[in-house]
Amino acid sequence: MSETQDQQKFVYDFTEGNKDLKDLLGGKGANLAEMTNLGLPVPPGFTITTEACKVYLASGSEPAALRDEVSAHLEALETKMGKKLGQPDDPLLVSVRSGAKFSMPGMMDTVLNIGLSDDSVAGLATQAGDERFAWDSYRRLIQMFGKTVLGVDGDLFEEAIDEAKKAKGVVVDVDLDAADLKRLVTEFKDIVAKETGRSFPQEPREQMDLAVRAVFDSWNGDRAKLYRRQERIPHDLGTAVNICSMVFGNLGPDSGTGVAFTRDPASGHQGVYGDYLQNAQGEDVVAGIRNTVPLADLEEIDKRSYDQLMQIMETLETHYKDLCDIEFTIERGKLWMLQTRVGKRTAGAAFRIATQLVDQGLIDEAEALRRVNGAQLAQLMFPRFDLEVADGDSVQRIGRGIAASPGAAVGKAVFDSYTAVKWSRSGEKVILIRRETNPDDLDGMIAAEGILTSRGGKTSHAAVVARGMGKTCVCGAEELEVDTKRRRMTAPGRDGKDAVVIEEGDVVSIDGSSGKVYLGEVPVVPSPVVEYFEGRMHAGAEEAGELVGAVHRIMAYADRVRRLRVRANADNAEDASRARRFGAQGIGLCRTEHMFLGERREMVEHLILAHTDEERETALHELLPLQKDDFVELFESMDGLPVTVRLLDPPLHEFLPDITELSVRVALAESRKDHNENDLRLLQAVHRLHEQNPMLGLRGVRLGLVIPGLFAMQVRAIAEAAAERRNAKGDPRAEIMIPLVGTVQELEIVREEAEQIIEEVERARGVDLKLTLGTMIELPRAALTAAQIAESADFFSFGTNDLTQTVWGFSRDDVEASFFTAYLEKGIFGVSPFETIDKDGVGALVRDAARAGRATRPDLKLGVCGEHGGDPESVHFFHQVGLDYVSCSPFRIPVARLEAGRAAVSG
Repeated sequence: MSETQDQQKFVYDFTEGNKDLKDLLGGKGANLAEMTNLGLPVPPGFTITTEACKVYLASGSEPAALRDEVSAHLEALETKMGKKLGQPDDPLLVSVRSGAKFSMPGMMDTVLNIGLSDDSVAGLATQAGDERFAWDSYRRLIQMFGKTVLGVDGDLFEEAIDEAKKAKGVVVDVDLDAADLKRLVTEFKDIVAKETGRSFPQEPREQMDLAVRAVFDSWNGDRAKLYRRQERIPHDLGTAVNICSMVFGNLGPDSGTGVAFTRDPASGHQGVYGDYLQNAQGEDVVAGIRNTVPLADLEEIDKRSYDQLMQIMETLETHYKDLCDIEFTIERGKLWMLQTRVGKRTAGAAFRIATQLVDQGLIDEAEALRRVNGAQLAQLMFPRFDLEVADGDSVQRIGRGIAASPGAAVGKAVFDSYTAVKWSRSGEKVILIRRETNPDDLDGMIAAEGILTSRGGKTSHAAVVARGMGKTCVCGAEELEVDTKRRRMTAPGRDGKDAVVIEEGDVVSIDGSSGKVYLGEVPVVPSPVVEYFEGRMHAGAEEAGELVGAVHRIMAYADRVRRLRVRANADNAEDASRARRFGAQGIGLCRTEHMFLGERREMVEHLILAHTDEERETALHELLPLQKDDFVELFESMDGLPVTVRLLDPPLHEFLPDITELSVRVALAESRKDHNENDLRLLQAVHRLHEQNPMLGLRGVRLGLVIPGLFAMQVRAIAEAAAERRNAKGDPRAEIMIPLVGTVQELEIVREEAEQIIEEVERARGVDLKLTLGTMIELPRAALTAAQIAESADFFSFGTNDLTQTVWGFSRDDVEASFFTAYLEKGIFGVSPFETIDKDGVGALVRDAARAGRATRPDLKLGVCGEHGGDPESVHFFHQVGLDYVSCSPFRIPVARLEAGRAAVSG
C-alpha cells in the first residue's frame, strides 16, 4: 500500500460532505450530503469516493484500507438504524448506487435491496406485515443483481415475469400475489445458477462488496464510455458509490416513488412537474415500464406528503439557485429524499429559466450567460414543423404522447438500436421507436433523429437522455402499439377507418413540442429564433414569445461583455448580408476561388492553357472586371466593416475536368476520328498539372509566385473595387490575405508587388485606400517562424483546417471516411480535431505563434478563419490565447457571439 493511500480517506458519511465535493463524492453523494446538511429527510448512508474507484480501475483491486473503512461506516449505520445488514428477523437493507461528478442517467449500475436472502425474507415480511412486499423486494434484488453484477441477460428475467403474468391472467406486475412472487424468486435463482454456474449469494456483505465492484466496473462499460464521448465527459474521473439505507415505495397504495422538477425541464415554465407511481420502487419510474400519473395527482393521493414535497422543492431551488431534479420515495405516508441534482433541460428551457432566475434576483446576468451554451442556441435555430400543414388534412396524425424533448424530427421508423445505427451510417435519417428505452439503447438514440416510445413519461429514461442530448423525443404514446419483434407499430383507426400499420422503413414525423406523431414527412419552417436573428421578428413583438425575449436578453449581454469580435466566412454579397443580420462584425474569410466557378470556369481554363504571355494577359484581363464587380458588391454589403479577402488558394487542376472523364472523352473522340483540339490541350494540361498530393503541391502563395500576373490581377481588382466604393462615399475596409505562406521570403515578394499595384490605383483614383496585407498561418513552419513572418504582415489569420491536417499528417477527406470512427470508439479522440481545436498540438502552435507575432509587432491583428471559429469549446480557447476575432459560417455567428461572451465571464 502506498503512503498516499494509507493516509487517504475513502469513505464519507452523508453528514460529512457537501455539494461542493462533486469531484470526490460524485454528484449524487455530494447532493445527498447537502440535503442532509439542510435537514431534509434523507435515509442515512455513506459514500465511497471516486478516488477509491480510480485505484480500483488502475490496479484491479480496491485500496487496502477500503474494506475496514466500509466496515466502520456500515457498523455506524447499523447502530443508527438499530439493526444489522441482512439480520434474519429484521434485516437492514441498503441500495448500492453509482454517482459520477457529471450526471450520466442510466449509464452505470444500481442495485436495490442488498441484504435480502433466503434467511431474511421472512423477517422482512414479518416486520412489514406484508408477505407480498417482501417477496417482491427479493425478486427485484435477484433480478437487478443478476443483470448488473453477475452479467445475466436481463431479458431472461423479464420473460419469466411475462410468463408468470400470462399464467395468472394479469397484465401488470402488481397483480402478482406473494405466492406468484415466491415462485418467481425460485425461477430467478435457477436462472442465475444456470447462467453463471454459481448460486445467488446469500451472505449480505458479499452482496454489498460485489455490487460495489460492479458499480466501479460499470464506469468502463460500453454504454458509459459511449455516453461520455457523446457528452464530452473526461474518462478519468471515476465514479463514487453511494450506500444508502433502503426505504420502500412498494409497501402498498400508501407508498410510492416519483421524480419531480422544480420547473418544467421541457419548457422552463414554473409549476408542478414530475411523475409518480404508487406501490413502486426506485427505478420503476425512470424505466418507464409502467405508465405514471402526473405529480399533481399526488395531492389527492397523499396531501401531507405532497405539501411537504412542495416545500422541499422550493427550498432546494432557492438553495441551488437553479432547476432541481428530485427523486423521492414515500414509505407508508413518510416522504424520503433519495437524490437531487441540477436538472437537465431542453435548450428553450435553459434560456427561459436563466432569465427567470435573473428576474427573481437569484442570479445575475453573468451567471445567466454561463447557464446557457452555444449548442443549446444552435438547437433553437433548427427548423420546426409547419403547424398549418401538420394540423391540416394533407398529413395523417396517428397518435399523441408526452412532449418530452422539443424539436421536429423526420425519419424512417426503426425498432431497435442496431438497425438505427446501421441505417444511420448508410445515410438514412431514422426515428427510433421502442416501448421504452433502456441504457442499452444509447447508441441507437445517438444515431436517431428522434425517439418515440409508447410508455413512460417526462422523467423516463428516453425523456431524460434525449433532453440531455438535445434530441427530439415523444414518450408515453399509449395508443400506439409497438411490436419490436415484428418490427411494426399499429395506430388506432380514426373516424371509422381501419387501424394504421407502420412497418419498419416507413417515414414518420414526431413533434417533441406538442407530442404529436404523424405518418409521412411534415414540412418544416424556420424557427422563431432564426426569424429574430434575420430581423423579421422583433424581440418585443407579441408573436415573439418568451423564448425569443430570453434569447435577445442573453445575446445582448453577451455582446456587451465579450472581447472577441465575430466575423463571417462569406464569398458573396448575399451571404455577407445575412451574416451582417446575424451580427457579424466583418468578413474573416472571402474565398476568391468560389468566384471562378460556373460560367467563369472557361476563363480559368484559358489562363491554364495559355502558352504565351499575351494569352495569359488576355485571360487575366477577362477575369479582372468580373472579380472587381464581385468585390464591389461584397464591400457594399459590409460597408464600414473589415473584409479579409484570401487570394487564390486551391491547385489549378481543380478548375479542370476530371482526368478519367476527360481521358475517356478524348479516347472515344479518337476512335470516331473526331479529334477535338481543345479537349486534347485540356488533357495535356491536366496531366501536366497532376500532383500526387495536391494539398501540399502548387497552391496558395506558390501559385502567385509561379503564375505571373495571377495575384496581381486579384490585388488590382480588390484595390479598384475599394476605390470605387470610396468614391461612392462608402467605407470599404479591405484586408488582403496571402495563403499557405511557409517562409517570410514568400510573403515579402508578394507584398512588394501588391503594394506597388495598390499605390498605382490610389494615384490613378486619387484616394487613400488604407488596405492591409497579411497572411494565413496554416503550416507548422509558418507558426514556428511567426516572429519573422510578422515583420511583413499586418495581420495573421489562423487557418486551423489546414493547420490541423498538416500538424496531424491527416488528409481530412480520407481519414474521416476510413479510421476516424475507430479512433473515436477507442478513445484516442474524445472528439474530432477538425470539430474542436486540438489544444495540445494545433492549439499550442496557435498560442505560440500569436505570442511570437505580437512580440515582433505589438499591433498585429490576430484572428482565426477555420471551422473551429464557430465551435463553442474552440471559441473559449481563442479567447484565452488573445486572438482578436473568430470567423465562421453565417449560421454559426450567433453561437460564436454567445460563446465569446461566455468566455469573457468564465475567466
